[in-house]
Amino acid sequence: MSTAILTGPPVPGSPLEGELRALGFGVRVVTEPSQTPSALASVPAGERVALVDSRFVGHTHSLRLALTDPRFPAAAVPGAVTAQPEARPALAHALDTAVRGAAPAVPGAPLAPAAHPLRQPMPAEGGAPGTEVLPPTDTGDPLPDRLAGLLDADGTAVHRPDLGSLVAAVPASPQQRNEARQSVEAVDEEAVRLRSAVKARDGFFTTHFISPYSRYIARWCARRGLTPNQVTTASLLTALIAAACAATGTRPGYVAAGVLLLASFVLDCTDGQLARYSLQYSTLGAWLDATFDRAKEYAYYAGLALGAARGGDDVWALALGAMVLQTCRHVIDFSFNEANHDAAANTSPTAALSGKLDSVGWTVWLRRMIVLPIGERWAMIAVLTACTTPRVTFVVLLIGCGLAACYTTAGRLLRSVTRRATRTDRAAQALADLADSGPLARGLARVLRPLGRALPRVAVPLLALLGAAAVTASAAFTSYGSAWPVLGAAVYTLFSALAVSRPLKGALDWLVPPFLRAAEYGTILLLAARGDTHGALPAAFGLVAAVAYHHYDTVYRIRGGTGAPPRWLTQAIAGHEGRTLLVALLAAVLGGSGFATALTALAVLVALVVLFESIRFWVSAGAPAVHDEGEPA
Repeated sequence: MSTAILTGPPVPGSPLEGELRALGFGVRVVTEPSQTPSALASVPAGERVALVDSRFVGHTHSLRLALTDPRFPAAAVPGAVTAQPEARPALAHALDTAVRGAAPAVPGAPLAPAAHPLRQPMPAEGGAPGTEVLPPTDTGDPLPDRLAGLLDADGTAVHRPDLGSLVAAVPASPQQRNEARQSVEAVDEEAVRLRSAVKARDGFFTTHFISPYSRYIARWCARRGLTPNQVTTASLLTALIAAACAATGTRPGYVAAGVLLLASFVLDCTDGQLARYSLQYSTLGAWLDATFDRAKEYAYYAGLALGAARGGDDVWALALGAMVLQTCRHVIDFSFNEANHDAAANTSPTAALSGKLDSVGWTVWLRRMIVLPIGERWAMIAVLTACTTPRVTFVVLLIGCGLAACYTTAGRLLRSVTRRATRTDRAAQALADLADSGPLARGLARVLRPLGRALPRVAVPLLALLGAAAVTASAAFTSYGSAWPVLGAAVYTLFSALAVSRPLKGALDWLVPPFLRAAEYGTILLLAARGDTHGALPAAFGLVAAVAYHHYDTVYRIRGGTGAPPRWLTQAIAGHEGRTLLVALLAAVLGGSGFATALTALAVLVALVVLFESIRFWVSAGAPAVHDEGEPA
């Protein structure tokens, strides 16, 4: 339960109390400022509390954005401020300062810009005799606005949503109140709410072919009490049914699979829009949304491979290659973003050129399509599945994703070498966590630290690249079952340990995790493909899927601000170098059907350990949700 405290006598005819109750708040009214601290103290410490000026006039969605968003400890709009339990002590201190005079009041921090002057707090002034008189505040600013300013001054971040065309005002006279009401009536609040449910930046296909109607599906779901997590689960189930249809290996099955894959994507867009429409953000929802996308796509790849096998065409290598390529693309994205998340003094001329190109409308959409985001990618897969064969689908997918990877990586390389920036300890730690080094690499890194510190910066990604080349080349070009891949894996372990033996703060150090991912996944793919044993490639597909899930889980923990998975998990699944060395040993020692059986067992073991820890963490942890913002209203 949440509680809203109305400060000042209720204004006759005001719908404010009803609007707050509709948003889930219990309402209390205090008529004297001196009563406010005791009213705040009477609210249980584990509840959200809001202070709202009784003179507030505005859209209900303005209050919803400020007072109900679970992602921010404190938030405010003109005339209203809220605090979740973690920010309650700071709010109580600010209220004591403002009401009891413990320190001079601090003027409110600048609020989000608004097109209409009524969206800003107005100076108090008395009404004419016989008319509605609104109670003035001590300083002319509404109490909630002064509290928001004091919270900012005290170091508590206060989120101020961009209201855009929405109104939030505290008029001080009857005339201003009437003007504010007219401004509220002039704006279609529901249209604004629907528009803000759509992500600010999305792909061409999603923006023009999905979002125009999926937002209405989101509203339909909200009005029937459905949650984003339920829609996310429905999207996963739809994609799994699509994969099952593809696995039939028949043309009707392929057509049905393509249609269902697109339906799954519509639901995938709907869950995020529903979360933004109703502000139903949650930690569990963030995890489900992030991981289910990968599960759906890779399950569909497996369905296509099974369907092709029914028709006598073995495309498991292509399916695994597509998963490896797509996962490595994501690792490049994550590593680059984490390396530059808080980099100082970004002076890259490449970034400036990108900004100039964004000012030309058509280039924005062209560049978003070139990178082949999920909307374009799934649309292409769906159409090719329905109209062609699984082999053609995978070949086109590999070519498209390969070109997209070249485009995005080239741009990031240019930005990195032309950027004059200082990477932080946080960025270096994030890259080290993404490297996923196990006991072998960590131990060698400690031993080799003096040598690593003596190497030039450019040597760090080069070492990772050389190690990756050594193990993949030995797996690709030596006889299957020989000891050469084992030797290559040992060289890879040594070089990767040397690469992470110093903080990853170099301009190109973000390349280290992608090189390590490509080495591990590529080695598994090559050894399984060259084994030419029934079941080896499907087992390798399962192993890479389990390990890739672990790496995605690591990414979203870092993005949620909770750090990498616990050390015991990395040790239990041996780290990237341990798994690579183990797979090479299994191929050399077992070979044949024994290798396929061992890969299957390893895949099951890794999947069970990783899923257990991941589910335990995301269900029980208080990690913040990771969601994209909608389009500003």
